[in-house]
Amino acid sequence: MCYYISLLSETQELEEFFDAEYHGEPYHREFRINGFANPKIPVILDSEPNHIVPAQWGFLPSWAKDQALAKKTLNARMEEIHEKPTFRNAVNNRCLIPVNAFHEWKHLDAKGKQKDNYLISIKNQSIFTIGGLYNIWTDPSTDRELLTVTIGTTDANPLMAEIHNTKKRMPILLTKQNQYTWLDDIPVEYFLYPEYDPPLEAENLTNIEGTATLF
Repeated sequence: MCYYISLLSETQELEEFFDAEYHGEPYHREFRINGFANPKIPVILDSEPNHIVPAQWGFLPSWAKDQALAKKTLNARMEEIHEKPTFRNAVNNRCLIPVNAFHEWKHLDAKGKQKDNYLISIKNQSIFTIGGLYNIWTDPSTDRELLTVTIGTTDANPLMAEIHNTKKRMPILLTKQNQYTWLDDIPVEYFLYPEYDPPLEAENLTNIEGTATLF
């Protein structure tokens, strides 16, 4: 699953790439952003495609009593989206999550004690987007509204199956040519592998002197 993304691009870079304006508090910038910390990351909502806004990574449905669930909803399996109580009311709450890349680990032994860290990106794009879902959650204790998001995932293509060799999953990765299609409420099945297979490349950050550092 995708729990770590890479985003070093500054606000101006995102604004120029998406021809959109950034509004809100600063977002988290780091080579390896840890989703389990529920950081603020930049997103583009279907309702406001000309704006980039910060959102909490970790989805909260309207019925959540507190934020505890957010560490368990960093990803959403798109094949099951219509049945899952957490996400089914947000199927058409689409957002784009800008990144420079994301991190995944390949297990080198059965127990996962030895792993290689790979950095995966879309070919020839320094910035690309991940397809996500969002919900504006109201904290019942304070009535404060919080924009929350989750990353959509699908079965892995051959490259990602080689790397993510346990659960064999990958995020919904969108090129510049088709990213806004995700916001148009087209059925999610259109973006699932093998129907959709983005052009990816991966760099092995652990075994930098090995023979299989690039795919």
